[in-house]
Amino acid sequence: MSGKKNKVAAIQMASSPNVSANLLEAERLIGEAAESGAGLVVLPENFAFKGEHDRDMLTLCEDDDGPLQGFLSQMAQRYGIWVVGGTIPMRAKQGGKVRAACLIMDSNGNQVARYDKIHLFDVHIVETDERYVESNTIEPGEEVVTVDTPFGILGVAVCYDLRFPELFRQLMEKGAEIFVVPASFTAMTGKAHWETLVRARAIENLAFIAAAAQGGYHLNGRETHGHSMIVDPWGTVLTQVPRGTGFVCVELDHEYQKTIRRTFPTIDHLRL
Repeated sequence: MSGKKNKVAAIQMASSPNVSANLLEAERLIGEAAESGAGLVVLPENFAFKGEHDRDMLTLCEDDDGPLQGFLSQMAQRYGIWVVGGTIPMRAKQGGKVRAACLIMDSNGNQVARYDKIHLFDVHIVETDERYVESNTIEPGEEVVTVDTPFGILGVAVCYDLRFPELFRQLMEKGAEIFVVPASFTAMTGKAHWETLVRARAIENLAFIAAAAQGGYHLNGRETHGHSMIVDPWGTVLTQVPRGTGFVCVELDHEYQKTIRRTFPTIDHLRL
C-alpha cells in the first residue's frame, strides 16, 4: 500500500438495468475515490445491475469467471487498491437461483475472499405496499467471512444482515476491526432504521463500519435510501453521502479504536 492510499471509501450509486452504464459509473467513482487517497473501496449491493424484476439477475449469473469478476479485478489492479465488490450474482447450488456474492479483491486484482449474503429480504412493507421476496431468486450463504487487509481485519455483511447482530458478533469474535456493508435499503426502511442500525453495530462491537448504499430512484419504480456512511467505533458518523451518486472517504484511526476497546472494554465483559 502506497503512503497516500491509506483511506477507506464507501461508494453510492443509483444503479439501473444497463450494466455497461453502471460499470462506467462505478469506474468513475472508484477512480475518484482512489485519487482522493482511498486504498480500500466498498461498492454498494447490486452495483452492476438493478433490473425491473428480481429474476432478471439470473441472466448475469457467473461461475468461477465472468465479466463482473473481471471488472472488479481490473479496477483493483488498475488503481492499486483493495475492492469490496458490492454483490454480484454467482451460481447457486440450487437450480434457478443465484448467490448474492460479495467478492474482495486485493490491490493486485486477486480475489482473496467471498461472502454470500446470509439473511434474505422477504418482507412486505405495508406503508408503501412493496413486496420483496429475495428467496425466490437468491440462495442464502452459510459462511461468516473475515479477511485480513492492510487496513485491518474486515468483517463482511450485506444489507439485510444489518438487522442481525449475531452475525456481527461472530465477525467481531473472528477479529473484525472494520465491517464493510454493501447495501440497498428501501427509502421507507432506510429512513426508519438505516443510520440507527449502522451505528448500533459499530457501538456494540467497537468497530468501524463502511456502509455503501444504493441511493436514488430506479427504473423499476423503486427508491433506495442512500446515506452511505463511515462510522467510528464510538458510533459517530464521520461522513456520509445523503442522496444520489458519490462517495465518502476517510482515514481510519486505529489507535483510537484500540484506546476505546481498552478503556471502554464492553467486549471483554461479555457473559452470554
